[in-house]
Order: sequence, then C-alpha cells, then structure tokens
Amino acid sequence: MDTWYERLSMLDSLFLDLEERTAHMHVGGVAIFEGPPPPYRDFLNLVEARLEQVPRYRQRVMFVPLKQGRPVWVDETQFDLEYHLRHTALPAPGGEAELKKLAGRLFSQALDRDKPLWEMWLVEGLGDGRFAIISKTHHAMIDGVSGVDLATILMDSEPASSPPPAPSSWTPRKSPPVSQLLVKSVKEQITHPLRMVREALEPNSEAVKLFGQLFSGLKPLLEVVSMGRAPESPLNVPIGPHRRFEMVQFSLSEVKEVRGAPPSADLRALVPVSVRTEDQRGTFGNQVSAVFCPLPVTESNPVQRLRKVREAMKGLKENGHAIGAHSLSRLGDFAPPTLVAQAARLQAVTRMFNLVVTNVPGPQFPLFLLGKRMQWCFPLVPLAAQQSVGIALLSYDGRIGVGLIGDADAARDLGAFAGALRGALDELKGAAPRQDLDAAHPS
Repeated sequence: MDTWYERLSMLDSLFLDLEERTAHMHVGGVAIFEGPPPPYRDFLNLVEARLEQVPRYRQRVMFVPLKQGRPVWVDETQFDLEYHLRHTALPAPGGEAELKKLAGRLFSQALDRDKPLWEMWLVEGLGDGRFAIISKTHHAMIDGVSGVDLATILMDSEPASSPPPAPSSWTPRKSPPVSQLLVKSVKEQITHPLRMVREALEPNSEAVKLFGQLFSGLKPLLEVVSMGRAPESPLNVPIGPHRRFEMVQFSLSEVKEVRGAPPSADLRALVPVSVRTEDQRGTFGNQVSAVFCPLPVTESNPVQRLRKVREAMKGLKENGHAIGAHSLSRLGDFAPPTLVAQAARLQAVTRMFNLVVTNVPGPQFPLFLLGKRMQWCFPLVPLAAQQSVGIALLSYDGRIGVGLIGDADAARDLGAFAGALRGALDELKGAAPRQDLDAAHPS
C-alpha cells in the first residue's frame, strides 16, 4: 500500500504549538435537546455511519522527529469510536448548574495527542426531560465555520424517520516510516521556498498573488504592531488548567434591536474572522484570521459604547487587517517549524489582547439529532496563556447562545459576569430613543 499522509498547515500547527498544560486549544460547546435522550447504541450507530464525511475524525497527529517539519495527519490504525463517544448522566437534581459543572470539568481536560483529537459526550438526566451533548475538538482540526466538523454532519433539518444506514467499511492507510517522514520534511523545507521564488517570476502565479496580498495588508499589520501590549487588566493573570463554564441565553430579535469599580482603561479584544471563501466551504484546515478591536469599557453611555465598537470594527474590516494577517500567516509556511513554535510562545509575553470574543453565525431554522430538536447551543473558545475569560456566541433558530469560559480560580465570579451581560443588553435597550440606536448602528 502506498504511504499516504497530509501535512498540517502552518496555522493548524500553530494551534498545537500554542497549547500548554494550562492553556488547552480545543473548541466545542454544549448543546441542549428536547425530549428524552436517544439510546447510546443508536448514537454510536449514527456517528459511525457519518464519519466517512469527516475523515479527519479518524486521523491522529504524527510529529516529525527533531521538529524538522510541521506534523502530519495519518489514519489511526487502532481507532475506537467508544473511546471518543462517551456516555454519562448528571447528578440530581440535573439542572443547568450541574450541566455547567460537568462542562467545566470536561473542558479542563486536554485531549490525548496520541489519538484523534476529539471527544463527544451524551449527557442524560437534564431537567425537564431533556438531554445534552458536550463536544470538544482540537482547534488544529477545525476553525468553527469550516462546515466539516462532526457536530454539523450529525444534525438533520427534519426529524429523522428511520435509523441511520449501516456504516461503510473503512480500512486505515499505512503511516509513513519515521525516517521517511524526516527526510521528506527536510527536503520540503529546502524546496518549498525555492519553488516560491520560481513562481514569483511567473505572472499571475500564486506566489505573486500572495505577495500582493501581503504588501496590500502591510500597513494595517504595522498598525497592529504599533498598538503594543494590551492594557493591564485583572483578566490577564496566570491561569491553571481548570475551567468554569457559563451559559447565557438571548433572543436574536432583541440583540438585533440594538445591534449588539469603574475600569480605569479600555480593553482590547481579539475577534476571529473567517477568511474562507465560498468555494472553500466544506474543506479541511483552518481558514481564520483575526482583528484587534478596542472595547470602550470606560465609556459610561451605553449608546456611545455601541457606536465606538461599531466604528472600530467597521474601520478594521475596511482597512484589511484580517486579510493582511492571513497573508502573513501563509508566509509562515516557509519559516522553519522551530521558529514558528517559538513565535507562538512569545504571545504570552507580548500579549496583544485582553480576551477573545467570537461570533459564529448558525442556521436560522431548527436542527434535529435522531429526531430530537436542538433548543440551544453554547460554544466554547479556548483560553490562551495569561487570559482568564473567553466569550463565544452562536446564533441559531432565532436565539443566541453565549458560552463563557473562565479559569476556575481567576474567574470565580464568572456567574456574575453572565448576569452582567444580560444587564448590559437591557441597559442598552432602555438607554436611548430608537433613532439614537439607529444612528449608532446605521443599516
């Protein structure tokens, strides 16, 4: 059998380099469903039947010896679905408090790098006759909007009326010998930049396009560098491996209605931005960049706060910050892997942001899992070193689920923060006449 493998992109590999004992780089979430849970065996059968649509979920990371190249994806020859798909129940009384505690414990545990980098839990015992699915997948596998994660392909737009079909047979492909992987990785490091130079001499080549994107985005990139470190904040302290998780519920309509001791300094948020084009949807690998948005928390007027945030985000998008950063990340494909790994670790020292805020647009129609309707989904964004709180939003079927992740010690008041989000929206709704809010967020 011919040897087969696929090398991680620079960005995918970067998420592995960013991971530390206290900073796990998995994404995921908590989804709540109506009705009693399906039998565990039915859930296993459904996942097994649809795994062929997401082959990455039966692959593991294989590292290059001596770090002489980015890791590669290889098929897991000892794949065990029941290891990844787990089954548990909440203790009485089985309310959302117990669900959040369970999610916090599961999100505190790093994924085993010797196995495919994902886990999913079927959770019984949730009050009001409901059940939940808790999932986590390493960021190296998905970027949140790629359209090829396991949770997406498990859902149906209509209640299922028949059991899933029998799964197709699957035979893992042979992994490369370690020596061959090392030799090929070193050879790629030498030939890849040379190929880039040759292409740069050809009009309309990919290299020319890449350099053009980079130079067009150079000015906004320099502006980002010139911002310096993010302001000092209680949000930025050393963190441990343990997590708290909170869930906040909003209706999409009320958020659309407003669109969106006193602190001594404004904050800066890292906002992930998808750069995946329409023809790239359904492909693997991360296609995500980011912008740095100021958060004017010192502004007492809620309408002015909203206006400043909107104007800042509008300017960042128009100035091409995200595209410039994405082009720079692509150039990282030509940098030595050890240099990229060291650059990843510098982020804790040269902290450019105080927290991460991400918004994932979901479908505005109901989804079903084995005939059971999903009510809510609360996403998870990972915490980086020196970052104690992260905020992730997902809009779905007229609702917005907000997942708050916090360090178990540094963010003991995460529940109060969740309540403050609700209060901030209510404050904004009642702070000004309709025309003032329209002026803060013109159509």
